[in-house]
Order: sequence, then structure tokens, then C-alpha cells
Amino acid sequence: MEIAAGRRTARGQKRWSAGTRPASTGTMTAYDEAVRAVRAAELDADEAADLLIDRMTDAELLGLLDGDSPRRLLLFIPLLLGRRPFVAGAVPRLGIPGIRFSDGARGVVIGASTAFPVTMARAATWDPSLEEQVGLAIGVETRAWDANYSASVCVNLLRHPAWGRAQECYGEDPVLTGRMGSAMTRGIRVHVMACVKHFALNSMENERFEVDVSVDEHALHEVYLPHFKAVVDAGADSVMTAYNRVRGEHMDVNSALLTDVLRHEWGFSGFVTSDWVFGTHHAVASLQAGMDVEMPLRLLRARALPGALRSGALARATVLRSAHRVLRTIVLHEATREPASPSADLIASPAHRALARRVATESIVLLKNEPVGAAPLLPLDPGIRHLAVVGRLAALPNLGDHGSSRVRPPSTVSPLQGLREALPGVRITTPSGPSARAAAAAAAAANTAIVVVGLDQHDEGESVVTGSVEVGVVGRAFSAGPLRAPLIGLAHLASHFVRGGDRSSLDLRPSDVELIQAVAAANPRTIVILIGGSAILTETWRQRVPALLLAWYGGMEGGRALAGVLTGEVEPGGRLPFVVPTDVSHLPPFDSAAKSVVYDDRWGQRLLDAEGHVAAFPFGFGLGYTTIEHRLIDHRFDDTGGSAEVHVTNTGDREGSTVVQIYAADVSIRRPVARLLGFQKVTLQPDEATTVRVTLDGEPTLQRDPATRRWSPRAGDWALLAAQHSPISWADASPLRRAEGSIDEDGASDGRPA
Repeated sequence: MEIAAGRRTARGQKRWSAGTRPASTGTMTAYDEAVRAVRAAELDADEAADLLIDRMTDAELLGLLDGDSPRRLLLFIPLLLGRRPFVAGAVPRLGIPGIRFSDGARGVVIGASTAFPVTMARAATWDPSLEEQVGLAIGVETRAWDANYSASVCVNLLRHPAWGRAQECYGEDPVLTGRMGSAMTRGIRVHVMACVKHFALNSMENERFEVDVSVDEHALHEVYLPHFKAVVDAGADSVMTAYNRVRGEHMDVNSALLTDVLRHEWGFSGFVTSDWVFGTHHAVASLQAGMDVEMPLRLLRARALPGALRSGALARATVLRSAHRVLRTIVLHEATREPASPSADLIASPAHRALARRVATESIVLLKNEPVGAAPLLPLDPGIRHLAVVGRLAALPNLGDHGSSRVRPPSTVSPLQGLREALPGVRITTPSGPSARAAAAAAAAANTAIVVVGLDQHDEGESVVTGSVEVGVVGRAFSAGPLRAPLIGLAHLASHFVRGGDRSSLDLRPSDVELIQAVAAANPRTIVILIGGSAILTETWRQRVPALLLAWYGGMEGGRALAGVLTGEVEPGGRLPFVVPTDVSHLPPFDSAAKSVVYDDRWGQRLLDAEGHVAAFPFGFGLGYTTIEHRLIDHRFDDTGGSAEVHVTNTGDREGSTVVQIYAADVSIRRPVARLLGFQKVTLQPDEATTVRVTLDGEPTLQRDPATRRWSPRAGDWALLAAQHSPISWADASPLRRAEGSIDEDGASDGRPA
């Protein structure tokens, strides 16, 4: 419901007479009464929001539309972010708590909280039910830290693995991203409001404040927005805008996306916030475009909105519209969330640590496991007596980026510590020095060598504002005058805490490659562990080692999870959420200094398919310690989706898991391009067989008409295939059978697929 100035519902009037009811009744504030009335179904959230607005002054209304902290705190944001929630829109007189913000894609950034594996690692579990548990835990800890709003749902699509914040997203596929992001949203909002970010087309870091993304209508709606729509449908309370431009307009003033798509086409009723500090470019125009709250301080809007409202440059109805969105969402969420407040004892509790370990275990991707002698190298021989562990990351608590998503857990477990705990009777040695020669000597003396290499916060992560501040990317008010010097000071201060940015190469550091080659030459029983947030090329050394795992930034329990996989206590449960190519030239171009880019519908595995390149490791790939077979039995499908039944058999001699993946492609073209429709993770005992039902998303087989905004089936000869990763061949595919009557007479569906 959009409100108009001075309007009150009749239903609300019956219960609260304007001007006669005090702001509070006893110890119950006006806000408390609004929440109570909505919870008791005496009012709906729209009516409650209207009644609160009727009691507010203009200053209080405008205060809902930006952060509450004064601008003098600008220089201290990096220090304060990890210590308390940032508040926006609180009205103490009426008891309105406002938005109490915490970041947290891998855990709560406040205090000493549970550090889960990064988002990309959790995507590798391919398990939405597990991700929902992570969301619930993050929501519990967020609320226990006295916040009510978590910006933990990052669903930007991985267009290129060099993106510095790749670790914060769910990979390259819209269906996988949409399902995992929806699960996180459902879990978080049991206790706090869930914010999805960064809307939209944010997938490069170094020039994130300046880059302008050009994209056609088909790619925009069929590739880069479906997962945002899925999360909105899952109940997201808020959307955070991206820093970048789309089609020439910064996102805070991009009414085509914020209003036409998000509000009118998708029906989103929550509120929209800016990304922090540098995400608001015009106080009035951003409000008119649909960006409701400037975060996190009183900056542009605090200076501009009061005068604009008095002069008429800003319509009162525009202010009331955004104020209503904010209050409605806060009231409705508090009235419907879990009533019991969680205890602070749950923060980094044994249960949450156990969950972090389980997630890390199920995220680890076994990429290679060849025999050395009579058996595959992994799991480790139970009779092993001497193990060499080498590499600069072996003993480090490497949790990932040190930017806004950084979590500071009370303790961490490194790979080396995890192995020592898991193998107390095994001699574990490390090199006497940092050189490859010392590592090779240690490896030569051991039964097996483990090399832990990869990336850390210096190689990838959130970028620091530097030159962009000086050219005024945050609006004219910041390019000169008293705020210019503090902003530059903020950039220099942040540079001491935040490193990373986009990766300059997809290869390992030369010293890591030298180490792998030296150790593999010294000991044929060499296992390489890769740490990182997205694809790492392996072509220069992969053939020299028999075993290779991708262990990500595994969170506070990552070392124990890795040890459990290496020893065979548990299976490596992960599958790749992106493709690993043999050559970077097989991916789209990536220029981290570009001021303008073009995004199309060719990226990742789809680009390799279209151009006929074979991946080093395809999208969805991952090995286990057993062998599992798939066979598609039947499917039901229409333009809204459907389901497929797949017979799955564990043909090995130990328990194991697999991810049943259903792909579709137009097989009438010379090089079919696989599109993921659905997936289901399943665990089987030895010799066990079962039939798995996989829910299918219809959208990847549809196209949207830009003029009518209607969706219809793509032309072509479409087929389905059940596989354990993105298919190389479609020879055994089954024709895709659409249910009759699912499409209307002119061949178009009546709206976007559910």
C-alpha cells in the first residue's frame, strides 16, 4: 500500500484516535503498541505504519531516510563496524528502533562470532537446506548482538572469477544462486530482517564506484536478475543497491530497476538502502527513484532533504512513501519473527561451531584422486606414519577477505592444526625454512606430502576507495569543500585494514607453483590443497600431482573439516559452483580498470560450451570416495517448471553423497549450451539405490519479451539430461516434454515463472 499525505485507514481510526492517544501507554511505546496490534491481527502492517507516521514530525520522518550516526564518524567506520550495529531511522520518542544493521555474509561482523565458510564455499555444498541452517545461525547471532537487520544475502552472479569479492557470492549459475540465496533469506529472517545485495550487475571491484555496465534486455532479465527475483519471492525484507552504474545511471537513481522492475514488475514491498557512504549520489533524485534509506550516516540527505521538502522540490508524498516502506517492514517483521530473543551464549556456541565444521566438510571439492600404487591416494592410508605438511597457508587462520564481511571468531583451526589433532600418532613435519628446497627435503623424508597453497586477503577481496574519492563519485557535495579531506583520510585509514581488490591473475603465485613442482618431484605421493574464493588455474602443474582438493576459505573449523576429509572420516561433499577453464582466454574479458563494460549471456561454462572449449573441471564437478550412477526415469515440465525423477545407485563400497543435476539444452544447434534446471543432494549407503525427485526451474528454457514483459518458451529442440556435472555430450539426453496447456494461444505465459 502506498500512502498519501494525511490519510488514515478507517480500521486504524477505530483503535487509535489521532491526536488523542499518547505516544505510549504505561511502559508500552507507540511502536510497541503497533507491533502488538499487528501480532494480534487487530491491524495490518500498512495500517500500523500509517498510524506511526501520523505521530511523527517532519524531522523524524526525514530521519527515517538516512543513517542516524553523525558524519564525523565517517573516519571511524572501519573500527566501529566490528563493535556495534549501525542504526538508521530510530525514533526514541515513539520507541521505533529503526534499522539496526550488521553485515555478515559468513557470520556476524560484530564481536567474536561464528565464522562460517565463505558464501562461495557454501555454494559448493549444493545444499539449500544446509544453507538455511547457516542463515538461521547467523540470524540468531545477529539478534543476540542487538541488531535486527542482516546484509548477509549476496547473490551477484560470478561473471568472471577474477572479481575480488567472488568469495561472497554463490557462483556463476542463476538457479544455484537463487536457491541458495533464498535458503539463506529464509533462515536469517526467522530472527532478523534479511537484506539482499548488491542490486544490480555488481561483479567487479577495483572500479565498482565508476564502472558503467551495458546490458541488453534479454541478458539482464534472463541471466543477471532471476536470482534477485527468487530471493525477493523468498521474503527478503530489504534490497541494497550496488555502487556501479547500469546503462549510464548509478543504481541509487536508477528508477528503471528500482521502481519499474523491483516494485512494479516483481511486487517488492520492502525498503531499499544504499551501499555504504559512496552509494548515494543525489539526495532527492535517489528518493524519487526508489532508494529509501541512505546508509550508514547523516550525509547527503541530512543536508538536502529538509530544504527540498520546504521548497517543494521534494514532494511530501515521496517522503511518506519511503517512510511507510521502512516502518511497515520493521513492524511486520518484529510482529512475525521468532518471539523469544536468543541468548548471547549461542554466539560461537558448540552447536554453531559444529555447523560451521559440517558446512566446511560438505564444501570441500575433490578435483583429482589418482592411484599411486594399488589405490587412490585419498583417503590417507590408515597405516601412514610420517606426513609432511608444507606451504605458506598450512598454519595460517585464513578466513578470507578483510573487508566489510570480515568475521573475527574467538578461535580458528588451520589445516596443520586440524591434521595434528586428527592424526596424533603420526609424525607430522614441516620445512625448516620457507624455500622450495626445504619443502622438498621434508617431503622426500615422508610417506606422503600435503601442499597447502592458494590465496588470502592480500590476493582478493573488497577494494579500498582511493582515487575515486577525489573525483567525486559520491556526488558533487563530496568532490570539494570540508568533506573532501575526511573522505580521502577515510580511504587511507581503510587501506590499513582492507586489502585485496580484483585478482590480476587466475594462476597461483609463482612461488606456490615452484613449491608444488619441487615437492611433487621429491615425493610422488603429493596432495595439493587449494585455498581461495573462486577459480584457480592448474594447467602448469596439475598433471604432476595425483590428488587435488579445493578447500576454500573454510571458516573457523576449516582445518578440522579438511583433516576429516583427508583421513576418510568423512566424504568430500563439494561440487564446483563455477567452471575451471584450462585457459583464461576461454572466459569473458576482464579489465579491472575498465570504466565501462558490456555484459552478455555468454560467461562461465555457457561460454565454454558455446565456443567448444573443454574445461579443466566443469561446472558442478566433484569427486567422492565411492562411485554413484544416475539414470533419468521421467519428468514433468511446463513453463513454470516441474520435476524429474532420477534413479541413483551407490555402486561403491562406502557411504557417499552426490548432487543429482538436471540440465537442459537446445540440441538442434551444433554446440548445445547446458543450462541448469535443478539439483538435489543425496547420501547413499554402499549398494543402496533410490529414486530422487528433483524440482526444476522453468525459466532457463524461457525468454522474456522486453515490450510486453511476458515470458515464452525458447525456440529449439530442447532435451534434458541427468548428470553429475555440466555435460560434455548430449547423446543420451531425453526430449523435453512440455505439458499441454501450459502456454496460452499466442505462445506466451501470462507472467514471469513462479
